[in-house]
Amino acid sequence: MAVQVSGNTAQWRDNIGICIGPDNRRLEQGPLRAERFITQATSIFAAFLAVLALTLAGVGIYGVMAYMVSQRTREIGVRMALGATKGDVLRLMVGQGMIPVWIGGLVGLAGACAVSAVLSMVLKFPGSPDLLFGVSTADPAAYGAASAFLAGIAGVASYIPARRATRVDPMVALRYE
Repeated sequence: MAVQVSGNTAQWRDNIGICIGPDNRRLEQGPLRAERFITQATSIFAAFLAVLALTLAGVGIYGVMAYMVSQRTREIGVRMALGATKGDVLRLMVGQGMIPVWIGGLVGLAGACAVSAVLSMVLKFPGSPDLLFGVSTADPAAYGAASAFLAGIAGVASYIPARRATRVDPMVALRYE
């Protein structure tokens, strides 16, 4: 319902409030309610897809990192046989495993910022609701949280197989494969 008044708006507001009554839920019916429902459903669906994308990316990163470290079991055995400590080997494996992650994270952040800027310019429709609800398209908190989450998964993914490989007897690791 839209009301256009002239003069003292406070008097009209009181009169309209008396006519409508205490139950203001009737004000949100029809197209306004449908638009709100569509906006909320779209937001929930987008959040679901974002969580699904982060989960799939995390599983993929874990698989690749675990495979990369497990391929170096023989190298770990040689290092351990030559006197490297478990801490040295763990630092080396995690450090070398994180180099591609940091490079990919920086390239991914730059690409995400560029793509979101282009999409925000291209996909603006006059009169359509803003689905971001006051969040900018280049929100540093969202990008930082996603990057930290994926970097953490990559760190764990390189640490666990490296720790497992350091527990193996160096002679067994040298005979591996």
